[in-house]
Amino acid sequence: MTYDKAYIIYFSPTRTSVKVATAVAESFKADSVTEIDLTYEALAAPYVLENAIVFVAVPVYGGRVAETAVARFKQIKAQNCLAVPIVLYGNRDYEDALLELTDLCVAQGFKSVAAGAFIGEHSYSIPSMPIALNRPDADDLKIASDWGAVIREKVLNLASVEALPQLTVKGNFPYKEKGTPTPATPITVEDLCTQCEHCIEICPTSAIALNAASEIESDAAKCIKCCACVKECPQMARLFDTPYTAMLFNKFKAHRMPELFA
Repeated sequence: MTYDKAYIIYFSPTRTSVKVATAVAESFKADSVTEIDLTYEALAAPYVLENAIVFVAVPVYGGRVAETAVARFKQIKAQNCLAVPIVLYGNRDYEDALLELTDLCVAQGFKSVAAGAFIGEHSYSIPSMPIALNRPDADDLKIASDWGAVIREKVLNLASVEALPQLTVKGNFPYKEKGTPTPATPITVEDLCTQCEHCIEICPTSAIALNAASEIESDAAKCIKCCACVKECPQMARLFDTPYTAMLFNKFKAHRMPELFA
């Protein structure tokens, strides 16, 4: 069977997830490819996809799918659609995230044809303590591209969506319990900040604003610690100081490889 329409659906604050999903989707070579970016806001209304293959990519936070990504993806329903769930994790472990995303795709009406876990530079990585620096790298994206061609062959050989067996991926259910999030949030170095407001524009949860004193600050109740504001500040005026950075840097130096399921 053929799928002429493809969608890339992603929640990708630091742009690692979308890189992998795009590499896989481009190699699949559908006639049309549409992006649905869930990073900065939810869809205005529920959305139904029909007769398409969807590449869904999200980051892993603490071994689970980012809660904001789950909430926004639940607005999308499927009819006669295949899905390729993809998670990006910061070189520690993706634990139950890939299973959670695969289950979520099923709940929304998709049939998963393949799934994968890739490595992306950790949100807490800093220049002095890099964690999976610059990943996904060229080798990761080559793996993603080659995998897209494999998925295409699998789809072409399918008789129907109903004939596709349930996909088995690594993970446990019930999913691991989420830990208590650190109350710390990124801070602004006022001497460096030019108030360009780029951090406000790219925050996926609208957690950053100018306060009454015209200073950039984060709302701890909204901040998901994605650190997009830290990584993308043109003046390097946003900092996130957490002891987890040193722990991750010291314990998870080994070069991990993507894990693929089909």
